[in-house]
Amino acid sequence: MNKTSHPVMTGGAYLFTIVRIGILFIVLCGILYPLVCTGIAQVLMPGKANSSLLTNSSGVIIGSEMIGQSFTDPRYFHGRVSSIDYKAEASGTNNYGPSNPELLKRTQASIELWKTNNPDVPVSQLPIDLITNSGSGLDPHITPESAEVQIPRISKVTGISSGQLEQLINKHTEARDLGIFGEPRVNVLKLNIALDELIGK
Repeated sequence: MNKTSHPVMTGGAYLFTIVRIGILFIVLCGILYPLVCTGIAQVLMPGKANSSLLTNSSGVIIGSEMIGQSFTDPRYFHGRVSSIDYKAEASGTNNYGPSNPELLKRTQASIELWKTNNPDVPVSQLPIDLITNSGSGLDPHITPESAEVQIPRISKVTGISSGQLEQLINKHTEARDLGIFGEPRVNVLKLNIALDELIGK
């Protein structure tokens, strides 16, 4: 009975094969695949592929619609509480339980700040998302209700009527995705850009 002989690979041959396969996958997965995906994204969704950047009326880039910013000026709409001060490189937040003393302390501080900045709106009308942190700490959206309760303060500071501010909020309220996913929301940065245009800044 004859046995078929197989060539025996030496250690050098094995090493050469491994190096060739490694180079092949580096080129395919590390260069070609990212280039193809980037090219497709630039064609199909150039805005999102380039970080969804937003500009002001002068064309100056002032942020991304995907990442929240801290607004403390009373004439602007304020976003959600961020325990990381909206630092994108530090995405995430402390996963405190509802009875955690640090969470209670932070929430109480947010309520006191609200009472100081919005004396015309009682705490009982304060939406929960304005005093709670999102999972990422970078949420750029608030609920339409959270924008509406800020109207008295902004109207008093800017002189813009409540009716105009309500129209501005309605114009920038985004509906549920596909009509069923998520909740209606308002992008705070977009809203404040529009507010600046309305003020004539």
